[in-house]
Amino acid sequence: MRIGLIGTGRIGTFHAGVLERYREVGSLVVTDAEPARAVALADRIGATAAPSVDEIFTWGVDALVITAATSAHADLIARAARAGLPVFCEKPIALDLPGTLAALAEVDAAGTVLQLGFQRRFDAGYTAARAAVREGRLGRLHTVRAMTSDPAPPPAAYLPLSGGLYRDCLIHDFDMVRWVTGREVVEVYATGSDAGPAMFREAGDVDTAAALLTLDDGTLVTATSTRCNGAGYDVRMELSGERDTVVVGLDDRTPVTSTEPEGPPAATKPWPGFLERFAPAYEAELKAFVDVARGERPNPCDGHEALHALRIAEACELSRAERRVVRVGEIAGG
Repeated sequence: MRIGLIGTGRIGTFHAGVLERYREVGSLVVTDAEPARAVALADRIGATAAPSVDEIFTWGVDALVITAATSAHADLIARAARAGLPVFCEKPIALDLPGTLAALAEVDAAGTVLQLGFQRRFDAGYTAARAAVREGRLGRLHTVRAMTSDPAPPPAAYLPLSGGLYRDCLIHDFDMVRWVTGREVVEVYATGSDAGPAMFREAGDVDTAAALLTLDDGTLVTATSTRCNGAGYDVRMELSGERDTVVVGLDDRTPVTSTEPEGPPAATKPWPGFLERFAPAYEAELKAFVDVARGERPNPCDGHEALHALRIAEACELSRAERRVVRVGEIAGG
């Protein structure tokens, strides 16, 4: 099969390297808003560089991978749907609900495939935690703690384009809460702090956030995130039930230091970032997409799954702004 890839930045370059290794992918066509970057990548991995997005469609591909700037996602998804192409797109579909709903309407009308890039669904730790919960090994689940902590802030220019900390980072935790527990978030209370670098205040964003989520069975969830975790990249989920507790993301690379005299030693090589931490999961989700595009497996994360996570993030933004509990049912798209 022939796959087109739009966007050859950091994650696009990683995905291209993965795709070109699959025997099912006979050829790969890449393009970028900066054509020279696409040419350099194509030369390096033996792909074909297209001058623009238009050629991706006119030259003919069997499936499309979208890793372009977030602002371009919705239009590209809609264009691919009208062309009848299966699509893998990095999250989010769009930075707002109207754009997300419009793109999903195009996909639904065309009856095409849209797989969203929530790579944690393919991580071994999260998969094992899901099995533990679903098989009843924890007993009644009563508390979940989720966190995503970046080691350093992104460039200031990225912040106005990111959608904010809830939509950009915590949306992964919101997806995992639903996927691991099998329950829905019914209400949220969220707050945030912009006490860090001034660029967050200037962008109207926060550098640290916390949310209390209530699930439809009464389970309580805390979800926290920060852009300023100098110890390293730290993504974890702790699930506590009446029988047992399990933790995702706890290993010899977790950037924490115990203060107990007999505690474990500090990590000597903490995770530097998301690509290193989740590299196997990113590879697995792309393999899944190739299989989906070939009609060999069902879609593991369609656009409506991504919509659920976005609605939780939107509820958190509203809660932070209005300083009140927000029911997710208040958010459009349910």
